[in-house]
Amino acid sequence: MNPAAQHRFAFQDATITEAVQLVEEAGPLDDAQAVREAAALRADGGGRLVERARILGQRIGLQDELARARAWAPWVLLALVALIVLAGLTLAGSVVGGGERRINVVVALTSLLGLHLLTLLLWLFGLLVPLGSFNASFGWLWLALTARVAGGKRGQAALLLRAVTRLLARARLLPWALGFVSHAIWSLSFAVVLAALLFGLAFRSYTLSWETTILDPVFFVRGVQLLGEAPGWLGFPVPDAQAVLSPLAAASGQRAWALWLTGCLVVYGLLPRLFFALLCALVWQARKKALQPDLSQPYYRRLLARFEAMTPRQIVDADPGRLPHGAATGLAAGETADALMAIGFELPDELPWPPAALDATRAQVLRIDGSAGARRELLDTLARLRPRRVLVGCNAASSPDRGTERFLREVASLSSECRLWLLGDHATPETRQRWHAWLAGAGLESIAASDTTEAALRGWA
Repeated sequence: MNPAAQHRFAFQDATITEAVQLVEEAGPLDDAQAVREAAALRADGGGRLVERARILGQRIGLQDELARARAWAPWVLLALVALIVLAGLTLAGSVVGGGERRINVVVALTSLLGLHLLTLLLWLFGLLVPLGSFNASFGWLWLALTARVAGGKRGQAALLLRAVTRLLARARLLPWALGFVSHAIWSLSFAVVLAALLFGLAFRSYTLSWETTILDPVFFVRGVQLLGEAPGWLGFPVPDAQAVLSPLAAASGQRAWALWLTGCLVVYGLLPRLFFALLCALVWQARKKALQPDLSQPYYRRLLARFEAMTPRQIVDADPGRLPHGAATGLAAGETADALMAIGFELPDELPWPPAALDATRAQVLRIDGSAGARRELLDTLARLRPRRVLVGCNAASSPDRGTERFLREVASLSSECRLWLLGDHATPETRQRWHAWLAGAGLESIAASDTTEAALRGWA
């Protein structure tokens, strides 16, 4: 496993790292100093990514913006809850606050449960079919308002919001995290409505009934019985057919109507929201460890390759006191695409590249002079393509050095198989043997070296 993939990012570090990636999607930042500082501070690849993101984030104000957002979030949530409670009291007042003290139970039930059922169905539908940027929940409203209040019109809060939502979506937590906030607010709203409704029904006298112009009364009898079945399991009474059909029910009938209405609000309103809030909390606990940047993306692989290239290497020439080299590691077979690349590395002008034998292959052919810019561009290409095999052509008559070793390690880390083709008709067997011995001494035994066309291209396609 890639050592960087074993690093566990704290949620704040993951958010800053993801936000820096979003910034650099519009264009790379000047990170030379940040990369050097990160390499000096941390030894592991994931830790270096975090340190680099922290340094760049501090420069563009991401940490300050995130701190403001975290400070404002509870207050925005409190204000949103206050509005919901006020709306709940207003809704309950519209049911029990009328001057005539008559309650149409059908209208009351529809007004109290209609929007709740609609948003609940949209949330459940969103679990099965992602709704993209559309999100009808209090959770999304809370995040959006927090970003707006904390960042203003020109702040970075909107960028941090995108980073957070992308992390949540990648961990398959976005609907659950937003759903928890939404269900919790709805639960509080229903608790307030029920308290106000019970208070009004307990200390004032109301007449509960239904009215219709075109519907058959049997429709209401059957509807009351069906809706009252689930509340009946909790002990709430259900008006019988006589009470439903009677235009003016007795006091006992009015009590049954009131408790039936209350039971419907509890069973179809409060309890589902409490259940889904608990379910969202459990899913969050189970998946929150997955809130990590995707280090397999070309963006992060390119950064890791840059850090790897900065790691001090041992001198290639034999030294009795030197430490052993680490073995070169590559990508697993399932992590690569079916692409082939042939790279001519620091070849003199008298060595033609590509050789004629490569014309019959499907390989993408490149040639670089070993400069920093050319190597950086090549590594970007490798990180994007993830080739299955890479063939590197080198001048056999030249002496391998630390730059060659670093280049081969970088190429090997971004492919499944890396081969070395030693070119040149004038190279002696001694010089070719020197390359083989150097590969073994540098920990690059996994890179097969060949000095003939047949051996270099054997099984290539």
